[in-house]
Formats: sequence, structure tokens, C-alpha cells
Amino acid sequence: MRGYFGVGVESVSKSMNAGAIFRTAHAFGASFVYTVAATYKRQQGALADTSNALEHVPFYGFPTINTMILPEGCRLVGVELTDDAVDLPSFRHPSQCAYILGPERGSLSPEMVEKCEFIVKIPTSFCINVSVAAALVMYDRSLSMGRFAERPVRPGGPHTPRDEHQHGGPILRSLDQFRQDPPVGEGFDPKGFSA
Repeated sequence: MRGYFGVGVESVSKSMNAGAIFRTAHAFGASFVYTVAATYKRQQGALADTSNALEHVPFYGFPTINTMILPEGCRLVGVELTDDAVDLPSFRHPSQCAYILGPERGSLSPEMVEKCEFIVKIPTSFCINVSVAAALVMYDRSLSMGRFAERPVRPGGPHTPRDEHQHGGPILRSLDQFRQDPPVGEGFDPKGFSA
């Protein structure tokens, strides 16, 4: 997959949720994980993070929204169950983005929503666990941006694997269409013409 993504959570308070988000982010190939205004105990989060994600994926702990810094060109995508949010299955994921989820028993703060370029929602009847929501967002990103064989019309898996991606040679474009013959005519010295 091209691009990169990070996954973060605002005001997380349960260590097991933080650990599960980090582990899942590691499994899906996140470039970084982060928290904003977190109040969980980091050592306990390792109990849910059996992959030791923080030894493999950069972690950033921002104490406030105002201290949050993302890479240049990184688009912030909030995950929140609101009426005007885009349904996740209809959302085109940016190639360079960071996802931010709200806390347990709460929502993204209005200040965080204001910072987000996009707000997406998982089409459920009610809120689900924050670590499950993070996993669904990353899975959807993987489905929509990865190279997988097309789903068959009938139940079951594809009958033939998808062809390997072919890398072609460089595309050389000719500038001939932009070149003009030197002007000719009375009073013109072709020796003084330079292309």
C-alpha cells in the first residue's frame, strides 16, 4: 500500500483499550500511534499489547490538543458516530492520514472535531468499544487501499489469484511536438539561430 497512517485516541482512560489499539495498529502496519490527553497507566496497557507494538511502532503522547503535531501533509480523520459523518464503507481514505478516536464512554471533544478534516462513522446502531472501532477503521483502510483479488459473484473465495503487479520501464515522452523548425525567409540568418 502506498502512503502511511497513524492511529490515535483522545482522552483514553482504560489501559487495555490503549494496548489493544496499539497492537492492532502494529498488525495493520501503522506508521505511528499516539494519544492526546490520555490518563491510562501505560504499564498495564502492555497486558493487551502482546506484540509489544511500542517497541516496533513510534509512539507519541500529546498532553493536550494544542501540543498535538502531525507530519506535514498528514490529514486528520476523526472517527465519531454523528449524523453528518461519512459512512466508513463510502469513505475514500487519504494516502497520508492519522485517525483519531474518542474516549470510552465519550466522544471526540469539539476542539478535536474542529481540527479534523474528515469525520467518519462506522454504520452501527450505537457506539462500540474504541479498540474494536479502531480495528474496523484499519481493516476498511486495508480493504480499500490494498491489492486483493476481486470478490466472486457467488459465495466463497476467488477461484484464481490476482495477477502479480507488473512494473514497466520508464515512460519517455518526446518533446518533438513542441519543437519548431527555425524560421526561414528573406533577411534571416540561420547561423545566428540557436535552439
